[in-house]
Amino acid sequence: MRSSNWLLPSALALALAACGGEPATKLPPLPALATFQVTAGNGLPGRGWDGVVEAVRRADLSAQTSGRVAAVYVDVNDHVQAGQVLLRITATEQEAGANSARAQLRAAEANAAEAELNYKRIAALADGQFVSKAQIDQARAARDAAFAARDAARAQLAQASQQAAYTVVKAPFAGIVSARDVEPGETVAPGQPLLSLYAPRALRLEVMVPQSRADAIRRDPRAQVVLADGRSVEAAEVTVFPAADPASHSVNVRVRLPEALEPAPAPGTTAKVLFDADRNEPVIGTAQPIRIPQSALVQRGELSAVYVKQDGTLLLRQVRIGGRVGDAIEIISGLRPGEQVVKDPVAAMQALAAQRKAAEGGHG
Repeated sequence: MRSSNWLLPSALALALAACGGEPATKLPPLPALATFQVTAGNGLPGRGWDGVVEAVRRADLSAQTSGRVAAVYVDVNDHVQAGQVLLRITATEQEAGANSARAQLRAAEANAAEAELNYKRIAALADGQFVSKAQIDQARAARDAAFAARDAARAQLAQASQQAAYTVVKAPFAGIVSARDVEPGETVAPGQPLLSLYAPRALRLEVMVPQSRADAIRRDPRAQVVLADGRSVEAAEVTVFPAADPASHSVNVRVRLPEALEPAPAPGTTAKVLFDADRNEPVIGTAQPIRIPQSALVQRGELSAVYVKQDGTLLLRQVRIGGRVGDAIEIISGLRPGEQVVKDPVAAMQALAAQRKAAEGGHG
């Protein structure tokens, strides 16, 4: 959307002066500006609900061990396969811990084997009453303690091996890398973000509708999704949540997009959902919604306006905007069919500034 910070105050002053009555001095004519005529009946059919596309399968991969990033094999927009190695972290400490755990396990296994043989020898002597019952009990306790130490050493080895495995980060599923948060050489700690990826074929939106509309959508769970590029697709599945939000008294509706959609919209982009149950509902704010090119809109904070050419004068008209569809934006109120809107707001502001400068020069 084109705009100009330094021209906006003067343009606003001239536009407000034109709205306030007869100007004190006669202004020179405006230069020729490209305009288009506002037409009615080209708005979105029925009542639409805005939502954001999100991936059903999305993973934010974080470090599960500490170390230095040795290599990163992928970047943003790369397609990866399930199990593919994405990143490696130095494993010196982890491998040393695993080797130490293996040595401790071997020692524990040797002690357990010795304790088992010792118990068997003493138990054999017990038949001839050559050893006391207390000696047998001591041998059995020593054997059980050795077995417990062996099992603990096995658990420590499994933990140490898992820490070493954490140094190799693999893709949990096939998808596209959407974010890369580290570079080779960086030191990472457990919990630090590394990479993000998503599966492009499984996409959905969630919209919030008034509780008064939830039952109608449950009875007729069909919808059209108008994407940001203007395409309209049939929803693959519509799921109405069973409960309403106690604060807003609205109900979440989940709309799943078809997996065969090509090209698939990127997660985070906006889209409009039109439920079949709302086809006969009027659009709030106007009986005949209209659209204009988004490039004709002037946006400053909460102010949305367009330049309207009327009787050779430019008026900055505030408008209320609705949903965006591709390069067009829906105007809920502020424009009437038949009015002429300037296509280029920057050119309009420059024309107003030149007109004011010429007027000041002629008056001087």
